Amino acid sequence: MVAQLKIERIECVPLCMPLPRTFRGSNYFMTHRCTIITRIYTSQGIVGEVYNGDEFETQAEVVRIILDEIQPLLIGKDAFNIEGCWEAMRKPSYNILRDRKLAMCAQACVDSALWDTVGKALDVPLYKLWGGYKDKLPVICIAGYYEENKTLADFGREMEQIRASGYAGCKFKVGGRTPKEDAERVRAARSAVGDDFTLLVDANQGWSLAEAVAFSRLAADLNIRWFEEPVRWYNDRLDMAAARNQTGIPIAAGQSEISRAGCRDLMMSGAIDVCNFDASWGGGPTEWRRVAALASCFTVEMGHHEEPQISAHLLASIPNGTYLETFHPDRDPMFYALVANRSKFDNGTYDVPQGAGFGLVLDQTTIGKYRV
Repeated sequence: MVAQLKIERIECVPLCMPLPRTFRGSNYFMTHRCTIITRIYTSQGIVGEVYNGDEFETQAEVVRIILDEIQPLLIGKDAFNIEGCWEAMRKPSYNILRDRKLAMCAQACVDSALWDTVGKALDVPLYKLWGGYKDKLPVICIAGYYEENKTLADFGREMEQIRASGYAGCKFKVGGRTPKEDAERVRAARSAVGDDFTLLVDANQGWSLAEAVAFSRLAADLNIRWFEEPVRWYNDRLDMAAARNQTGIPIAAGQSEISRAGCRDLMMSGAIDVCNFDASWGGGPTEWRRVAALASCFTVEMGHHEEPQISAHLLASIPNGTYLETFHPDRDPMFYALVANRSKFDNGTYDVPQGAGFGLVLDQTTIGKYRV
């Protein structure tokens, strides 16, 4: 172990990969998978390296914030001083004339790389450093996207393929059609794989409270594990609390928050059963772990919005962690192509990487091909 990890410089490598087709949710669509590799170089020769994020439109600005605003604040600091570095990185978020989420995404990239640096210096996987509660996680696939000419039978076949690929379940997209139409889609999915397959639904804030309740009644017998972001954003806290009381299905949200305070308010409002705060959008693992501690006080479970390369260690470190969220390789080719040492899915579970830090070995060919 080294006594100090003096930060010398930060490097960012933005990547962008085209998807083979357009993936549509309730009110959005995705055509590319993008991310930022962040590297922390130290005077002791230890280099932290990890990737975060998935938004192409803001990628260049996040990189600029990291290099021009955060890097000068951290040069010469000890990477072991995670809390001090995190507080120093708050400054870019004080700019009231831009979207604060950009600064929080930038902070998340650097905070993640700092933790990887510390894990490598200690030669310990981060999930063990953070609590080491378990070394395997149930893994689910986000699917059920809206596609033209896709039939109910096609959704059933999609679920069968997901199960055959080693997933324990699926988070299925709803909220883009009427409650009746989406309940039929989810019913087709459930019928194809049976009750022992975990099925969650995600409306991505697509419905009114009345529509969310209507869907829940139509799908009451489908054994839905949770109902994610069931209502529209502009009154979500109160409407989710109402939905939680009326639907009988556990409610999940938190990915649209960028701070522990936002997640705290969801919990205090009685709005959620599961908090899926995203460390890559909300300031990094340091902030996510604060949210997880809050959640334990409210007997709220923790999820994580996508980002399996980050979330595996976080979710495995705590007793109230839930599922590792991944995509089909067509929807997230980055995870499958960039992580050279990715664990295989086995009987619905994923082995948490055992290497130091995040334990990632990144594929250099993929980096060279998709570097922006």
